[in-house]
Amino acid sequence: MYKLDQTKTPLLDALMEYVNNNTVPFHVPGHKKGQGMWNEFKNFVGTNVLSMDVTVFKQVDSLHKPTGVIKAAQELAADAYNTDYTFFSIHGTSGAIQAMVMSVVGPGEKIIIPRNVHKSVTAGIILSGASPVYMQPEIDHTVGVALNVTPETVENALEDNPDAKAVLIVNPTYYGVSTDIEKIVNIVHRYNIPLIVDEAHGPHLHFNSRLPISAVDAGADICSQSTHKIIGSMTQSSLLHVRKGFVDVNRVKTVLSLLQTTSPSYILLASLDAARKQMVIDGKELLDKTIDLADYARKSINSIEGYYCFGEEVLGKKGAYAFDPTKVTITCKDLGLSGYELERILAEKYYIQPEMSDLYNVLCVFSLGDTKESVDKLINALKEISDVQCCSLRRKLEIIDVPDIPEQILTPRDAFNSMTVSVPLSDSMGQISAEFLMAYPPGIPILCPGEMITKDIIDYVKALKEANLYVQGTEDPEVNHIKVVSDLNIFNINE
Repeated sequence: MYKLDQTKTPLLDALMEYVNNNTVPFHVPGHKKGQGMWNEFKNFVGTNVLSMDVTVFKQVDSLHKPTGVIKAAQELAADAYNTDYTFFSIHGTSGAIQAMVMSVVGPGEKIIIPRNVHKSVTAGIILSGASPVYMQPEIDHTVGVALNVTPETVENALEDNPDAKAVLIVNPTYYGVSTDIEKIVNIVHRYNIPLIVDEAHGPHLHFNSRLPISAVDAGADICSQSTHKIIGSMTQSSLLHVRKGFVDVNRVKTVLSLLQTTSPSYILLASLDAARKQMVIDGKELLDKTIDLADYARKSINSIEGYYCFGEEVLGKKGAYAFDPTKVTITCKDLGLSGYELERILAEKYYIQPEMSDLYNVLCVFSLGDTKESVDKLINALKEISDVQCCSLRRKLEIIDVPDIPEQILTPRDAFNSMTVSVPLSDSMGQISAEFLMAYPPGIPILCPGEMITKDIIDYVKALKEANLYVQGTEDPEVNHIKVVSDLNIFNINE
């Protein structure tokens, strides 16, 4: 099945050799294997991990021009994921996504993307100077979340924009919903352009047949994954996979080198090496256990009054071709609670911290590290909360529709770099935004630079703030003011 010996961890082994040889460090970082570290920190994390915190030298290779153990570790990862090239990213999947976008589009070129993208996609568009063409994902009005785009939506977008240079999709969404990616690959390739995939929430898909197909296995050309989200690498470590054909791999290497730090964390890099081996050796079994726990939780929570956890029944809806059961979305609006309120109760009273919340839901991400005991703690807490809330007189929350995609007047890059003025958000209708507005997490834009601000957007932000949801993107941390474009004349646009 594999071409290479997947029991090896070349980068981790090189670091272990460095430590075991008691190498004397006359190199950065300055804490010198923890000896110069503040004791309170060192005593908590231990000296083992600090002794592996090294800099670039021959024994441990260079991320920017790998010829040794990092090169070997990346080749093992490519073999494990059945792709042509794999690159380690220690600036997270956000940085990997920016590299994907900058590798396939340039100034003024069109890239077709869903509206429910992470802010890093738009950041990549600003950096590249490209022009986004948005696709509207299907919406599940029962739980108030975006599902995915359909192949028909992708095909229509390409028919309307045959000059587009790339298509980007999300697989799966934050809530675990996948589209028919194989069909989309065929559609996009008919236009002789690459399909690039934000698979931040799908690094585990390749290793278990009970999960949706992974982007690489479906034939996508370039794909970024948050290895740290579901499987066992450390936060901020991710993988970027590339297939030969529609993407210039040398361009990808150049862009990654441009974006990544020249002082990468070897601890993060080694955790990618170790996580790959774990998934190859034990991934199917560990994911079977994770899926079983998630299914148990979903069934149990659905038996509690006031909650709803969607599962495979969502597959009957447009925009939901496959479902990742490790994402447990707890809809709580029938209790009269917002997702934010439920998250705060779980965190502050029961010391249970979900992944994130939105207006109507709390998302719990199940992974290799979950146990029956931790899941039962969640279920019991939800039962207690239901018992209290079902005795209250609070009315059920109604779904507020997400505003329509506003008109794009300028490219995101032009708006971001323009002359601006700060105005009250309440008085900004009809202005062109120079900033983002996002509900975070998951960082999906309500408004992007270059778009016209509408009354619906202003009202929606007000509703989010009244529900105590975290709205961000503006320089004003309270999101009472927003920067708008003030020099429209240089763009030949009439105010």
